[in-house]
Amino acid sequence: MIQQVVVVGSSLAGVRACGGLRAEGFDGDITLIGAEPHLPYDRPPLSKKVLSGEWEPDRIALVRPEELDSLRLQLRLGTPATGLSTTDRLVTLRDGSAVPYDALVIATGAATRRLPNQLEHDSIFELRTLDDSLALRSRIDAGGLRVTIIGAGFIGLEVAATARLLGNDVVVLEGAAAPLVRGLGGEMGLAVTQLHADHGVAIRCGVQVLGIEPAGSGLVVRLGDGDSVVSDLIVVGIGVSPTTQWLEGSGLTLRDGVVCDATLNAGVPGVYAAGDIVRWPNAQFDGEEMRVEHWTNASEQGLAVARNLVAVGRGDQPVAYSSVPFFWSEQYGTRIQFIGRAAGDDDVRVVKGGVSERSFLALYGSKGRLRGALGVAMAKPVMQCRKLLLENMSFDDAIEAAAAF
Repeated sequence: MIQQVVVVGSSLAGVRACGGLRAEGFDGDITLIGAEPHLPYDRPPLSKKVLSGEWEPDRIALVRPEELDSLRLQLRLGTPATGLSTTDRLVTLRDGSAVPYDALVIATGAATRRLPNQLEHDSIFELRTLDDSLALRSRIDAGGLRVTIIGAGFIGLEVAATARLLGNDVVVLEGAAAPLVRGLGGEMGLAVTQLHADHGVAIRCGVQVLGIEPAGSGLVVRLGDGDSVVSDLIVVGIGVSPTTQWLEGSGLTLRDGVVCDATLNAGVPGVYAAGDIVRWPNAQFDGEEMRVEHWTNASEQGLAVARNLVAVGRGDQPVAYSSVPFFWSEQYGTRIQFIGRAAGDDDVRVVKGGVSERSFLALYGSKGRLRGALGVAMAKPVMQCRKLLLENMSFDDAIEAAAAF
């Protein structure tokens, strides 16, 4: 019988799991453990509305105080988990205490990757937490700085756009041949980042960062081609790694995340995972094992885990989780959305609008099948493509259908 559920991770997936448990009728104890001292908050605004100063932290709470009260949670915030014994059903915390559980939800997400010696310089920033966002905002909000962004993924480019709109001079450095290669592929990555050229932001791809050194009151970034970039401030956005260190020795399978089955069970009875940390076989894409680092996935998986925990607790069978991944970004007031799954060898076709117009819909196909859709300033058409993906539509038929949206 499940009487005590422990949720490790106080961001979106963990909070959705807590809410889902109560919505499904679970009346036992729920302990929510979080590494940060703050009450749960939403992360996407950190690189946009909060960083720009348009929003203050109270605008990004994931649950209002009265909703938090109704969840009846035992909060252990500011105390990260450091170990897990699935044999004893105990989660160990940094303060030396141990929390017992009948069922466990692992939702510790991911942490930023760092450059060597990054923490030695107080003018090098990263952006993952509320504290990161507020610290960076305090430096760039007045404008007039030379800001270098290392990494042209979505977080790096959102920070670049916000910094530029605040009146800073911005350069983006990227090691890959094109921006956003992992998320959109090279061709569309270049197309999307033309927005930055329109606003005077230089994006330099195919560059290797050899080191960062003090230079007067600023910093200099030394590059592999012999060039260098002088900066007042640097933001490192070179991706994230799933937060699994605390799970080493637990017996769970760890491989760039926690490896789960289709129901999001982590291979041990009563232990499930949700959000950025999960690797699972997605039936919507022929069982392809994937790990998805996006808001919608974290929200949906948190709820799915809650439903399965309650189902198993009452003796029912858990349900497999499958999805069509979706993520979005906003840069210079333009909404960029992608639905589906992109791969480097996809066939990409623009079916509405045009790249030069900074407004278009592009479809991604592989082996004759629709795999994804990218929309730039095309909010409704890109969401209409979800139905085509759920139907496993052929690429040719999808092109014809989407052209009529």
